[in-house]
Amino acid sequence: MLNDTLGDCTCAAVYHSIQVWTFNARKKMLTEPDSDVEKLYVLACGYNPRVPGEGPGGNEQHVLTYLLRKGAPMGPKGATRHKILAFVEVDPRNVDDVKRTISDCGLAYIGFNVPQSLQPAGAPPPQVWDYVPDDSNIIGGHAVILVGYDSKGAKVISWGQFYTMTWDFFAHFVDEVYAIADANWIESKGTTPGGLTLDQLEAQMQSLSEG
Repeated sequence: MLNDTLGDCTCAAVYHSIQVWTFNARKKMLTEPDSDVEKLYVLACGYNPRVPGEGPGGNEQHVLTYLLRKGAPMGPKGATRHKILAFVEVDPRNVDDVKRTISDCGLAYIGFNVPQSLQPAGAPPPQVWDYVPDDSNIIGGHAVILVGYDSKGAKVISWGQFYTMTWDFFAHFVDEVYAIADANWIESKGTTPGGLTLDQLEAQMQSLSEG
């Protein structure tokens, strides 16, 4: 979803989320074209395709607020929009709440600091992202989604692949976690962030969505 050439990870993670929600709700995964991902990067993050380089990157809260107010471009030429119903910030220090987010919402949308060990020179990322005590060199930030977990760590979708992020890595590098309420997931599974009703979620999001 262009994250191999653009700094659009906050937007690529959105479309990975749509894949997860639609597959679980409809048993048919929706995979949008890269043009839709780029359009969201333009609209939500200010990317200018005419300017060389990977672009400005994105702020997770800004992207989620855009999804709440306007929605992600979908379909031919991005003509339709996929809106989320709500999003709630989760304390990354409370791993039980992170696990509950994955269970209740289908995924957790996270941001973390990327250590050098995750992108060794001339080599792809390792399949297991584990904490390396002597690696204090942070080379940037990254947004991904967590779509499952066990006692060892969480299952990650990033760069079009599955990886495992150990809980030790999570504790040292993750600094943002969001629970997202999506209509496809709720209609299929009947679960929402924190067990709130749709009316309660919409009431909490009203001022933000109308801002």
